[in-house]
Amino acid sequence: MHFSDLGIAPTILRALETAGYTSPTGVQAEAIPAAIAGRDLLVSAQTGSGKTAAFLLPALTKLSERSTGKGQGPRVLVLCPTRELAQQVEKNALEYGKDLRWMKTACLVGGASFGYQTRALSRPIDLIVATPGRLMDHMRSGRIDFSRLEMLVLDEADRMLDMGFIDDIETIVKATPETRQTVLFSATLDGTVGRMAEKMTRDPQRIEIARTETSGGTIEEHLLYADDLNHKHRLLDHILKESGFDQCVIFSATKAYTEELADKLSDQGYSAACLHGDMPQSWRNRTLNDLRRGRIKILVATDVAARGIDVPTITHVVNFDLPKQAEDYIHRIGRTGRAGRDGTAITLAESKEFHKVRRIEQYLKRQITEGVIEGLEPTRRPPKGPRRNGKPGGYGAQGQGQRRGSSSSAGNGYGRERREGGYGRGTGSSSYDKRGPRSSSASQGQRSTQRAD
Repeated sequence: MHFSDLGIAPTILRALETAGYTSPTGVQAEAIPAAIAGRDLLVSAQTGSGKTAAFLLPALTKLSERSTGKGQGPRVLVLCPTRELAQQVEKNALEYGKDLRWMKTACLVGGASFGYQTRALSRPIDLIVATPGRLMDHMRSGRIDFSRLEMLVLDEADRMLDMGFIDDIETIVKATPETRQTVLFSATLDGTVGRMAEKMTRDPQRIEIARTETSGGTIEEHLLYADDLNHKHRLLDHILKESGFDQCVIFSATKAYTEELADKLSDQGYSAACLHGDMPQSWRNRTLNDLRRGRIKILVATDVAARGIDVPTITHVVNFDLPKQAEDYIHRIGRTGRAGRDGTAITLAESKEFHKVRRIEQYLKRQITEGVIEGLEPTRRPPKGPRRNGKPGGYGAQGQGQRRGSSSSAGNGYGRERREGGYGRGTGSSSYDKRGPRSSSASQGQRSTQRAD
């Protein structure tokens, strides 16, 4: 199948061809024709599946025909959970719609200049991409006119609900015309997301794309256990020195520790910077631009960077702290392996956090390759035994989960597999030794401050 088979406007097709896109992904092939036909959609698809184009291409096809409605408000509104994702969506819209000379867009996100956004809203606008909080600010000031809105898109609706935006979303939806088309994308369509979707859609078509491990490039995944915080730092130091990374994103659980860790890495001579939600928007924009231009080699970030960052040269992701939600693990590691390239994702976990690792594995329905680094073996081990619902055998014949999209272990120095009866050497590596004996000593070097978002 080709994009030309989906009913996309010729002006948009030319831009896609220029950008080198020819074949749609699964979610695009199903969602684009239905959206162009005017159906309300409820779409469940994983990160990296091409969902942004799945709603932007129908929206731009709609915008390729001039509006006959009165007013100067947006014809298409896209709601996103984070500033970075909103900015990425607007960037993609401008890329796909570059031949729509008349198209005007605005990105309404917190931390950016109110004056610039107000000026953008003072003239006729076609497409608004916004975070719910900042859009509500403009609505309260009477700057938003939804009288000619034709299409409402909620991108990563589950994440917006997790961030507490449900009241804002309901207020925004009530302010839009009942005749609008509604398209909702979410990792899951169950629970609160499903109930909210029922209220705001009319006879929606459900599209659920099965989770696959082959979208984008191949991502090697490795799990390293640590005794304490100091041990984690030693592991991170080894990884950065030995991995040969091009660019790396390190995820931390708190805003304060992203700054502390970025400063520590800068003192060690790395080109490092931090990114978190309390930074002014101008700093965040500058940091991301420096990352895209290669001026920053290591970005230390909270989960604000787990979505919306598309930098193909990010070769490594390190989960210095485990994510709070298992789903965020997928979004984090999806920052590498972009544009068909390969990547490496390494997760550091303290032995006492083994239950959090199990929850991630249950969400993935596979195991993450567990390994050790010679000379940096943990003295405490997580409990042995079955790793899923008390059943032996893990997650099936391919349950060792070495690679996304691959059934073979890379064995590059991180991923020696945990095997029945002990720990064997990783394929193609001589840097692994047997683990040291168990220790019941208390963990040392614990972080003194509470770790919370």
